[in-house]
Formats: sequence, structure tokens, C-alpha cells
Amino acid sequence: MKVTADQRGIPAGEPEAAEFAAWVRPHLPAMARLAARIAPSADRDDIVQDALVRAWRRRPTFDPERGSPAGWLLAIVADQARRHRKRSLLQSPLVTIDGRRLAGEIVEDGLDLERALAKLPARQRLAIDLYYFAGMDVATTAEVMGCAPGTVKATLHQARERLRVLLGAER
Repeated sequence: MKVTADQRGIPAGEPEAAEFAAWVRPHLPAMARLAARIAPSADRDDIVQDALVRAWRRRPTFDPERGSPAGWLLAIVADQARRHRKRSLLQSPLVTIDGRRLAGEIVEDGLDLERALAKLPARQRLAIDLYYFAGMDVATTAEVMGCAPGTVKATLHQARERLRVLLGAER
């Protein structure tokens, strides 16, 4: 039997793949935004693709009683982005700028916010990335981070306070 693809690129005769694609489609923009925030933007599409492959393979493990599809998918994206970033840092050549060694990272003037965000603890950065850049609500951010919504609110508050100090903002 010859397998042909429909207009969406889903092989004919694979209704499960079509259902999965429809299930994932509304979450793709948030997945891409989160991937771009956590890892270099040039790697965003690779990270989302890796996350989709992992989600497809692990789809039987999704439990709607434990969280929403958005939370589950974004947690996979966050994990894939961390893995990709770690691999990239290990493989990238070291660059020297002003006597400082930076792994594949070039510091440019005018990126105060990005530099300040980079100085936040990983948990605060993830909360900021999910809530402000990926556009997730507190509940979904809590799902991805594996904590209570109150913890997310506290983490966001702490991150904002730290950013005020780092950016020299007045209250």
C-alpha cells in the first residue's frame, strides 16, 4: 500500500498522527517562544522539533489529571532546550572578549535586560521566560516548573525585585 501525505504533511492512514498534530497545533507558538528564550534563536526550530518528536514518542504517558497539554508540552520544550544548550556549550569554541572567556557567547552593548536575565537563578529565569515571554498563565507556569501557583508568584516577585536591582531601576 502506497502512503501519501495530505496537505498538512500527515501520512494517509495515520489518524493518530493527525489527532496528535491537531492536539499540538494550538501550543506551537508558545513552544517556539519558550525555545527561543531558553536557547539561541537559531536553534529554536530544532528544539521545537526535538520536543515534538519526544512528545510523540511519550504521548501515552500524558495524563490530563496531572496537568494540561500546554504544561506537558512546555516542560518537554524546556528540557530539550536545556539539553540542546548544554550540548552547544560543550561543542562551541571559546571566544575571548576583553580578556574574558565566553563559550560561544558575544556580549553586545545595549543588551542590559538580557544580561540581567542571565544573572538570575535558573528557576527565576524559567518563570520569567514562561510567564512573560511564552505568555503562559501562572497555573501553566506552575505545571511546567513542577510547583504550586503560589511558588510561581513568589518566584516572579523575587525575579522582578532582582531585575530592578540589576537594571538600577527606581521603585
